[in-house]
Amino acid sequence: MLTTLLEPFQFSFMVNAMLVATIVAIPCALLSVFLVLKGWALMGDAMSHAVFPGVVVAYIAGIPFAIGAFVAGLFCAIATGYLDDNSRIKRDTIMGIVFSGMFGAGLVLYVAIQSEVHLDHILFGDMLGISASDIGQTSAIALVIALIIGLKWRDFLLHAFDPHQAKASGLRCGLLHYGLLCMIALTIVATLKAVGIILSISLLIAPGAIALLLTRRFISALLLAVGIALSCSLGGVWLSFYLDSAPAPTIVVLFTALFIITFVWTSVRDNQTQAMSAEAPERR
Repeated sequence: MLTTLLEPFQFSFMVNAMLVATIVAIPCALLSVFLVLKGWALMGDAMSHAVFPGVVVAYIAGIPFAIGAFVAGLFCAIATGYLDDNSRIKRDTIMGIVFSGMFGAGLVLYVAIQSEVHLDHILFGDMLGISASDIGQTSAIALVIALIIGLKWRDFLLHAFDPHQAKASGLRCGLLHYGLLCMIALTIVATLKAVGIILSISLLIAPGAIALLLTRRFISALLLAVGIALSCSLGGVWLSFYLDSAPAPTIVVLFTALFIITFVWTSVRDNQTQAMSAEAPERR
């Protein structure tokens, strides 16, 4: 039994996949709490799709995919912010137009150049084909993001809850705003090889959403989000070995299942608490 459970660890590609899943999970989990609190779920989705043309242009120019993806993600964020400030259209509408337009442009470029890079690897990642250089790049990005959040989490938290109070307190809200966008873009770059463009949004939203269903304390939410992300990421890679499925979609399915279970459990718990509170005055 134990031999069967430990069988995936006998293969180097599975060990590398679990390693990169662990590395990616931490910055995604930390950022996910801020994104959920700030209501930026669609922004994360928009930026994850918008990096596609950057990847294709990077291939054409012969530069690392990470550079192209990061620039494209930042362009999406800046374009969305500019249009939001200078038009009467709502932000979610602008983001929908920008990210779908950039994703469509990426597909047109991809078909036009007939790239040797497989489209599935860009869209859904190639965790089992991860290399040592990919692990190093992902580790560096994860470390930078973790350090920034560790040093400035109070500022980001105040900015997420009340930007006006943050500005009145002397914080540079513009720097915090675009700093958070830069970290989202960097995190998407880090997840590009592991889970691809489309599935990265799950890692950026699900851990924080689940954690905030379970607790209202911010630090507890951060710790829970990291634990949830690590559990689902490692569990998804491990389970994919026995299901003969791709690791990234398996990870996303685990996140979704855990969210549904948590939502149902917390809803039942809250209803029971309300019922008990309503009965208490009657007994008196």
